[in-house]
Amino acid sequence: MELYFLGTGAGMPSKQRNVTSIALNLLDERGTYWLFDCGEGTQHQILHSPVKLGRTEKLFITHLHGDHLYGIPGMLTSRSYLGGDTPLTVYGPVGVKSFIDTALGVSGAHLSYTLKVVEIQEEGLLFEDETFRVETARLEHRIECFGYRIIEKDLAGKLMLDKLSELGVPAGPIYGKLKQGQTVQLEDGRVLQGADFVGAPVPGRKVVVLGDTRYCSGAVHLAQGADVLIHEATFAMDKQELAYAFDHATSVDAARTAEEAGVDTLIMTHISSRYQGEETNLLLQEAQSIHPNSHIAKDFWSFDIPRKV
Repeated sequence: MELYFLGTGAGMPSKQRNVTSIALNLLDERGTYWLFDCGEGTQHQILHSPVKLGRTEKLFITHLHGDHLYGIPGMLTSRSYLGGDTPLTVYGPVGVKSFIDTALGVSGAHLSYTLKVVEIQEEGLLFEDETFRVETARLEHRIECFGYRIIEKDLAGKLMLDKLSELGVPAGPIYGKLKQGQTVQLEDGRVLQGADFVGAPVPGRKVVVLGDTRYCSGAVHLAQGADVLIHEATFAMDKQELAYAFDHATSVDAARTAEEAGVDTLIMTHISSRYQGEETNLLLQEAQSIHPNSHIAKDFWSFDIPRKV
């Protein structure tokens, strides 16, 4: 599991940062990528990245401001041109379907795959299968905006091979049954309980991606205990009034949210173009004074999320 930042700027693209888009690399977990937001130029950013459009499975849109969705039509059609033929699901606030249908309809676009659009009506569970669960909650922004909590389900513990070997249990189908927690009777009459030979489950990882928001209880709730929190930090603390007026967050707001939620790693993005080069160090220093394990993302930067064994 790895995060890859395709665009980390706020409002409009700059020479240093494109507008918002983040990829979650799940190739090892499910052979796919998930995208979060798709600002203008996202498909161009993908051309310079390891992300493969044809292997993109889901796109989560946080809100309907242009710097978070103007790249959708180009991304969807390019996926067809590149041979993408597996289904793609887009999640987002009410209105995202109308935006997509209008753009594709007016341009006469034809997709080579099944496109499903899910408009979010309420907070809570959005998606679940045998490997992942995705939850969503409202944030505080000028228009309806959502954050997403991605929960990897726990992996089964490892089979205690040394213990089985010491007991003289022969390898084979028996091992598989014990791994599944079944009760097995050996030829010599011994009865083995699967639970006695399987280690503790390996905890799944939790990643929280927030859309634009000022500091709010919804963000703190959604981020509880996350391994990684991706939070906007449009401004430094000296622009607190400006941030609040436009429903955005400062680096201090982001760090405060991470600290209160017990987050491990905070990654700040959606950085105003007024902060260039070394000027972003001010945002980082402000955040690290509250939450030491904080980072500022930049375009084409990746962050690996290891399992906690």
